Amino acid sequence: MAAADGHAASHATIERSWHEIILQTLKRNDVRLVPYVPDRVLTTLIRSLHADPFFTTFATAREEEAVGIVSGAWMGGARGAVLMQTSGFATLANVLASLVVPCQIPLIMFVSERGTLGEFNYGQSLVCRTMRPVLDSLAMEHHTITRLDELEFTVDRSIKQAVTTQAPVTLILSPLLTGGKVFDK
Repeated sequence: MAAADGHAASHATIERSWHEIILQTLKRNDVRLVPYVPDRVLTTLIRSLHADPFFTTFATAREEEAVGIVSGAWMGGARGAVLMQTSGFATLANVLASLVVPCQIPLIMFVSERGTLGEFNYGQSLVCRTMRPVLDSLAMEHHTITRLDELEFTVDRSIKQAVTTQAPVTLILSPLLTGGKVFDK
């Protein structure tokens, strides 16, 4: 494209952050309801969701509660996603196996990954090592996102697949993508 003075127009590429990409992709896929369990890694995303009137977002006491809310919303015709960290996933096996999977609810879960890459909490490490095998045993689609250049495509296509196949999906946000939790020295 040529500018009026004959020089090529420059297009500055502004790199969006991972949380901006997730917010925009949720919006583009009409995912309006986003309950969450507070998490330091997800704080910027959570604040952005609260600030955008498109979304209904609020904290829940437990991950099972957030999953139940999104499941009920789906049955009522609304799309939702749940935000949590790895340790919260450990509480979900029953609700996933007894509600989400058999009732074909396209639950979209974003999990900020703890328990790896310098983790100090052994409990987090144990849950991190068991999360993917649990998802596999439930035949739940899951993707670990490590790179910004793959985030939008993976989130967008995962949401579309979840809705069209009425099957849940878990999007694990690696510390390689998010920077992880910063630990005090």
